[in-house]
Amino acid sequence: MKKKASLQERKQRFSLTLLFTAVVFFVLIWGVLLAALTVYLLVRFDVIGNVEETGLGLVIFLMALASAVIGTTLYYFVGKIPLKPVNKWVNHMNRLASGDFRVRMQFGKPFGNHPTFIELTDSFNKLAEELQNTEMLRTDFINNFSHEFKTPIVSIAGFAKLLKKGNLTEEQKIAYLDAIEEESLRLSYMATNVLNLTKVENQTILTDVTSYNLSEQLRASVLLLEGKWTKKEIDLCLDFEEYTIEANEELLKQVWINLIDNAVKFSTMGGAVVIGISELEDRLCVSIGNTGQPIPPDKLPRIFNKFYQADESHASEGNGIGLAIVKRVVDLHGGEVHVSSNGDMTVFTVELPKAQG
Repeated sequence: MKKKASLQERKQRFSLTLLFTAVVFFVLIWGVLLAALTVYLLVRFDVIGNVEETGLGLVIFLMALASAVIGTTLYYFVGKIPLKPVNKWVNHMNRLASGDFRVRMQFGKPFGNHPTFIELTDSFNKLAEELQNTEMLRTDFINNFSHEFKTPIVSIAGFAKLLKKGNLTEEQKIAYLDAIEEESLRLSYMATNVLNLTKVENQTILTDVTSYNLSEQLRASVLLLEGKWTKKEIDLCLDFEEYTIEANEELLKQVWINLIDNAVKFSTMGGAVVIGISELEDRLCVSIGNTGQPIPPDKLPRIFNKFYQADESHASEGNGIGLAIVKRVVDLHGGEVHVSSNGDMTVFTVELPKAQG
């Protein structure tokens, strides 16, 4: 299939080359013919006398001069036809580079119907659309992140001010200190996620690979989030045996914490979170599922995009970074991550090779 597609692309590009060559050939031929016709008419009407009297050298010089003048004039007007789409392409690329992501490409006839120009148009418009979406998500992320960052800071400052005033019962002091601790951890989690995303985005080679107990790592990740799933009275089911994997332990820990945290966050009160491990020939599959509202089908392809949040109301905590980290870390390990959301169950499945290299 790929060979057929490649052959078809080569044919399209070859036909485009022939089209440009034909335009240039047309200009040259008509330039020579018009020059010859001009010299013939000058000789025919005795403007420069006959060839014998004038001299062959002069006639050739006049033909060359006429060819140059007429050819240049023709190319100036006719040459704009093949150069017009190129100029349009360059102008649109410059607008895109300057930050105008609303620009869209559309070629007119005769080039607009050519398969290569159709491909160029589709590729450019898709690029512009993705950049526009990313810019919108980035702007939303900055606004939402600023709001989410400000909220716990205000809470911490408020509770600290109350503690400073004094005249509080021991129970009130403990409650305020617990709130300060919780909000501080929330700030730390958000800052850590941003730093982790920056780190894994700049990483191209997987380092610090060790062999360790994957099952134990999953259990430890669940315990780290105990406060969250006990608060929502989540029915937690860990259904797996002991498995060993070769991977970067610290990076994969981020994957499990983000996925389990999301499962708890979007699970209904008193719902269920199910974590399982299955083994294939040379891979391990970790599935993390939760009950709750399904992810709309039109949002599924974009949930791993940086800054994207399926919950556009922002009713739940989150900043659109966690799943981007998951995708990047899994890619670094040569694995795959999939999501299915049907009925009242959403399941994320991470496939990882048992060994690296």
